Amino acid sequence: MTNIHDIAKMAGVSATTVSRVLNHHPHVNEETVKAVQRAIDETGYTKNIHAVHLKKGRTNLIGIVVPFMDQIYFSQLVDGIARAVSKTDCHLLIIQTQYIEEKELEALELLKTKQIDCLIFCSRSVQVDVIQSYSQSGKMVVLEDIQVEGISCTYMNHYDSFYAGLAFLYANGHKRICICLNRENSTSSLQRKKAFADFLNAHQLPFLDEDVVTDCLYLEDGINLANQLIQSAARPTAFLVTNDQVAAGLYTTLVRAGWNVPKDLAIIGFDNQSISKALDMTTVQIPFNKIGEQLIKQALESEATRHEIKLELIKRGTV
Repeated sequence: MTNIHDIAKMAGVSATTVSRVLNHHPHVNEETVKAVQRAIDETGYTKNIHAVHLKKGRTNLIGIVVPFMDQIYFSQLVDGIARAVSKTDCHLLIIQTQYIEEKELEALELLKTKQIDCLIFCSRSVQVDVIQSYSQSGKMVVLEDIQVEGISCTYMNHYDSFYAGLAFLYANGHKRICICLNRENSTSSLQRKKAFADFLNAHQLPFLDEDVVTDCLYLEDGINLANQLIQSAARPTAFLVTNDQVAAGLYTTLVRAGWNVPKDLAIIGFDNQSISKALDMTTVQIPFNKIGEQLIKQALESEATRHEIKLELIKRGTV
């Protein structure tokens, strides 16, 4: 395999000069550049990128841990991160885990073995103390509200945004409100559930276990939820839903069954996806591009920082 010394010998220059040509050093005369380029063309030489990374002490690779890519929230989130990365000299390595802890540990090992410069957790199943045990392995950023020394976090205030959604429903006359979550014990779901409990307590409304629906992530889950509501005798008057996909499944199924939304059931979604705009659904907006910019900013910083992202209730026609 041709190396830099072979190129130098063919071009009649030193290995240092070849290196300068490869790295586009400004102070190399044109004839020397042409001689080195001829040698490169004749041999088909390419840089040993691993050696370059070893010399620089960085790979310019940022790993992103996501559970799924077929779920719109995560695909929009990755798109926001990718847009931010395109403004830097870094590249992305997407690690899809399906919430399998072993795969998340493999991602952490990539950081530990210096195959990536930084690891961004968009969502996780491993415990915080496991992530913390890798805090000396390299830079990590987590998309949730955690306070762990040496680990950066960007987080959305799910408590405040859910509380605001509940308050909006209550102000519109709704006293029996249900909420819909995905993973019951995730950080965001726990914050949303606490907001629900605190809101009910503040307004002296009963907390009923059946008013918290879990394991909802896709449009089909919203369809199933709607079919359950149609068969139910004791129905809520409003639903605050985990994301717009589930909300859309709930909304379209009820409308096809002859329900009037919001008269028979008011619905608030989450994310402000395109489908919520098409259906004129009230929702909570997540600024994916802003989140992506903040995550990449923290990934490239040397110090660990915390940053809150504000969410906005977008009022439309389903309340």
